[in-house]
Amino acid sequence: MSDNRKTVETDTDVNAFIDSIENTRRREDAGRLLELLGEITREPPRMWGSSIVGFGSYHYKYASGREGDSPRVGFSPRKQNLAVYIMPGFADFGELLAKLGKHRTGKSCLYLNKLDDVDVDVLEEILRESVAEMKRRYG
Repeated sequence: MSDNRKTVETDTDVNAFIDSIENTRRREDAGRLLELLGEITREPPRMWGSSIVGFGSYHYKYASGREGDSPRVGFSPRKQNLAVYIMPGFADFGELLAKLGKHRTGKSCLYLNKLDDVDVDVLEEILRESVAEMKRRYG
């Protein structure tokens, strides 16, 4: 069984996507995340779907037979917030999240209003640990 998701890797130019963000703060934060994640992953950024900037990829397969590819880590500069994708989830990040600053979490999403609301050094540590965990799990 293959994956029919809309969020697949595309050839869209990442810099053009970021340059097209109307909100100045969101565009600047996206640029900072682009640089930070590039340094952490040593992977080139790629667009996934129409609005996710991802770094690296991994292949997953569920017991149901559903399978597909996703970025190892990424972000989406949404109108309402920045969504940072922490693919292993947050079970092992409680201590760091307590020090991060203003944020919300979903299953694998870290929602930030703006980077100025958080300790970027703590965010970097979360991202580094997330990428390391994905490498352990998926090679």
